[in-house]
Amino acid sequence: MCLMEMGIAMCKRILVTGAAGFIGSHLCERLINEGHEVRGLDNYYTGSKANVSHLLDAGSFEMRRHDVAKPYWEQVDQIYNLACPASPVHYQALPVDTMRTSFLGALHALEIAAACNAKVLQASTSEVYGDPNVHPQPEDYWGNVNPYGERACYDEGKRSAEALFYAFRQEQPVDTRIARIFNTYGPRMQINDGRVVSNFIVQALKGQDITVYGEGQQTRSFCYVDDLVEGLIRLMRSGPEQGRDPINLGNPGEFTIRELAEMVIDMTGSSSKLVFLPLPADDPQQRKPDISRAKENLEWAPKVPLKDGLAKTIDYFDHALSKDGQVSEPVRLPNAAAGAPLSLAG
Repeated sequence: MCLMEMGIAMCKRILVTGAAGFIGSHLCERLINEGHEVRGLDNYYTGSKANVSHLLDAGSFEMRRHDVAKPYWEQVDQIYNLACPASPVHYQALPVDTMRTSFLGALHALEIAAACNAKVLQASTSEVYGDPNVHPQPEDYWGNVNPYGERACYDEGKRSAEALFYAFRQEQPVDTRIARIFNTYGPRMQINDGRVVSNFIVQALKGQDITVYGEGQQTRSFCYVDDLVEGLIRLMRSGPEQGRDPINLGNPGEFTIRELAEMVIDMTGSSSKLVFLPLPADDPQQRKPDISRAKENLEWAPKVPLKDGLAKTIDYFDHALSKDGQVSEPVRLPNAAAGAPLSLAG
């Protein structure tokens, strides 16, 4: 049996694709702590076995190496489809594979959900809004996306996955959820993933110049990973009506990129200086979620202030860099009953 917020409920068998990734590993940890049986898939392109190795002593966890663009089968009650490169460094390096993962990964998750009568949640992104002309961005805004540019493989890949979820639901009685995830940060981000929080922290800890694109006046909203995981779980557990339409999950606190850089320098005590470089193509000027729908339908809102989340993330990267650049952290075993350790396949 699993302890839930609203009482006691039967434990679920849950599939998490992209389980060895930054967000996926935190989600697996939370689900295992609640006593669920979790099956993880990852091809380890951007995920890391180190992110989930501490979960192996929980007899309710199994990890398998697999590319979700290829068919697979799991008998499950719920599916969280998180598999996809999310950093520009990674998705721009393999744009065709990124689009293939976005669309075929969603299709295969939907096919399993239909066969198992399982709930399925698609991890979409704020990138579906592109460089928005509406601020903050509500879910009924259609976006301002360049379909023929460097970011298009990710932006349009996720938009196609959302369209597939809608089309599939029109033809079959599948219980679907779509989470539009805004900038998320925290421990287990990759050192070299190219995202702004990890870039700034690593540069500051190393005493390097901090690279700011443009004048640093573009804005972002940063959500700590624990808050996001809570939102994902609440969305999965919501009723069919609450989960029918896409829901933004992010922190509406808005900061300029320059403000973030200066905050990181101050919190690390770094001697780093700001260096300004040209803006990348199609870089959004503003990004802030309207989370009214999440508040109303899920009773969810982020709780971790940016400074508190940054402090935890800085500690993580400081520890990682002290281990010769190898990302690791103190083991946090789940509270679930321990069983025989399982190997990481692949």
